Amino acid sequence: MNVKDLEERYVLPVYPRRNIVLVRGKAAKLYDEEGREYLDCASNVGVSNIGHGDESVAKAIYEQYLSLGNCYAMFYNPVRARLAEKLVSLAPNRLKKVFFCNSGAEAVEGAIKFARASTGKTGIIAAMRGFHGKTFGALAATWGPEYQKPFEPMLAGITHVPYNNFAKLKESVTKDTAAVILEPVQGEGGVRVGDKGFFQEVRALCDSQGILFIMDEVQTGFGRTGTLFACEQFVEPDLLCVAKSWPAESPWAPCCVLRR
Repeated sequence: MNVKDLEERYVLPVYPRRNIVLVRGKAAKLYDEEGREYLDCASNVGVSNIGHGDESVAKAIYEQYLSLGNCYAMFYNPVRARLAEKLVSLAPNRLKKVFFCNSGAEAVEGAIKFARASTGKTGIIAAMRGFHGKTFGALAATWGPEYQKPFEPMLAGITHVPYNNFAKLKESVTKDTAAVILEPVQGEGGVRVGDKGFFQEVRALCDSQGILFIMDEVQTGFGRTGTLFACEQFVEPDLLCVAKSWPAESPWAPCCVLRR
């Protein structure tokens, strides 16, 4: 049985597939089973920004695995410690702690949980046309029936307001609002850039009402907008969700950076 038949038989078709079997990659090039060459413009949905088959990355992974393949967080570990220190040194000043996880959606899940647990409140305000992931809490914060309808009812307590509309956002605040979550640039929503004034007003509102400001930079973090984090061009958040890939000299590590 060939590769396509095997995948059709055993893998759930949750993504539309192109009629191509990719077998290897080198730098920015991909190759199919017949040896045809393609330019990788998708970068594995933003994860493989240093390309494929990089020998320095392969060597680092190999050497780390020979030393220690994994270390659960109940034990201390020097590699994780150095990575956390590096992240905090790069993050905006008010962010002092790191939560490591497996994906951008999980970083958003963590941020929602931290906001609810630390404030004792449950309400989350998100933006229309925003995208935060497809796990359950992240999906509830994501806008659009095309994402949510098959899995309803959604997690309760999520309110959506128009992006860049401070008046509507302020109207949605209640005594039970724990956090506001926004993308500095909406990606799936059409590459819509946030208004700096809007973000400054949201920051001031959150400060005055004891509300946490979550910035979702899964798509905009690590140099994609001209600064290391897009929030540097707007305001400092209380929680910063990042994932996808890092600059070429750094490892990939989805995480949520938290205010102390």
